Amino acid sequence: MGMRVFNAISQRIEKEPYAQKLGIKLLKVEAGYSLVEMLFTNDMENIFGTAHGGAIFSLVDEAFEVASNSHGTVAVALTINITYHRAAKPGSVLRAEAKEINRTVRIGTYDIQVRDEQNQLIATCEGVAYRKKEPLPFL
Repeated sequence: MGMRVFNAISQRIEKEPYAQKLGIKLLKVEAGYSLVEMLFTNDMENIFGTAHGGAIFSLVDEAFEVASNSHGTVAVALTINITYHRAAKPGSVLRAEAKEINRTVRIGTYDIQVRDEQNQLIATCEGVAYRKKEPLPFL
C-alpha cells in the first residue's frame, strides 16, 4: 500500500487550504517519515521581526500530520511538545523533518526538527499520535 498512500497524501497536502496559505510544500514522504518546507515571508513575522512561533509550529504540525498518517490509517495528535532554539530570519527557507521513533497499534511517537537553509537548528519537537483503526478517507 506504500506508494498508493504516499501519492494520496501528497495530493491532499497540495490542496490543503492551510498549507497553501503558508506556502508549505511536501518534499518527501515515506512510512513514518516526512519532509516539508516553507519560505518564511514577512507576513509570518512576530513583534521582533523573526519567525512567529505559530508559523514554525504550523510547519512542524504539517510534518507530523504526514508522517503519522503515512501508514494509511487515520492518526490524530495527542500531544506536541516544541522547543524553539534559534530565531529564524525573514527570507529563510525552513524545513521540518519528522521521523517515527516508535509505533504500536494505537500510539506513534515522532521526532521533528526544523532547520533553516544553513542547516541551523531552529526548533525540535516530540509529537505523539493516536492511531485509529480506520483507513484514510481519501484512499
